[in-house]
Amino acid sequence: MAYILLIVGFALLIKGAGFFVDGSSNIARLLQIPPILIGLTIVAFGTSSPEATVSIIAALEGNADVAVGNVVGSNIFNITLVIGLTAFLYPLKVESETIRKEIPFTLLASVALLILMSDMALQGFSSNMITRSDGFIFLLFLSIFMYYVIEIGLKSRKNATDDPVSENISWGKNIGVTIIGLAAIIFGGDLVVKNGTEIAYSLGMSETLVGLTIIAIGTSLPELVTSITAALKKESEIALGNIVGSNIFNILFVLGASATISPLAVNEKVFMDVVFMIALTVVLLIFSRTGFKIGKREGMVLTSAYIIYLIYIVLRN
Repeated sequence: MAYILLIVGFALLIKGAGFFVDGSSNIARLLQIPPILIGLTIVAFGTSSPEATVSIIAALEGNADVAVGNVVGSNIFNITLVIGLTAFLYPLKVESETIRKEIPFTLLASVALLILMSDMALQGFSSNMITRSDGFIFLLFLSIFMYYVIEIGLKSRKNATDDPVSENISWGKNIGVTIIGLAAIIFGGDLVVKNGTEIAYSLGMSETLVGLTIIAIGTSLPELVTSITAALKKESEIALGNIVGSNIFNILFVLGASATISPLAVNEKVFMDVVFMIALTVVLLIFSRTGFKIGKREGMVLTSAYIIYLIYIVLRN
């Protein structure tokens, strides 16, 4: 039964992503704001909902390894396999603002995570924790990011020319389509995670490994499907914005909210994963500066990096 529900979850994710990209990109046109901002906010928050749900529930149940591993594993999956496969299918156009501000902000959030979880090395404590105060710091960082995005959006609307909007694009229809798509993504992601985890535990995998692989991949499937769908629809700004925004939300909102609800103990093994996540973010920044696009060659490098990482953590655990 778990395998059947897993397939149903995949089907919901794929169909929901199609609706979600269509609805949100049309809303961007109606609002006369760049699609990249929709990708960074509405789409990113929507596709991060499974991570938020899983990590918050895991924190409440005292499964810190799953909560932290889910976020770190999801971010690595997003940078490598999601961007890699998407760029291989259709080159991703990179906006100058994304290179100068959004990707560096992702890097800042990742470095902040490494610092705040290094209690033993930096403060001589007996264990590493992401405390409630750390959680509030993440949420404050998130508020700064949201202020920046809203300010850019308002400026874009002010400077926008009054381009004619197609009569077929209506508020009600597209809000409805976006909500239906988001609901399908969240419900489908939940089915994939629950049944994928059940299958994984039955195969004897550890809690940390499950968090970094099965749950991380499962909760990142919305990002994967949404970005590939957006790229195929020639909405490359939404595809890349979705990943950058989702990684920011994963660290600042998902871990911030989880740690605020219940402090998270950090497994020492996760440190190497966070360092790898930071290194990959730097690589993404470098790739973004090569002709302001991420093409097939970069996509293959990123995809290969995930395969190497996957082999490493399976052998490590």
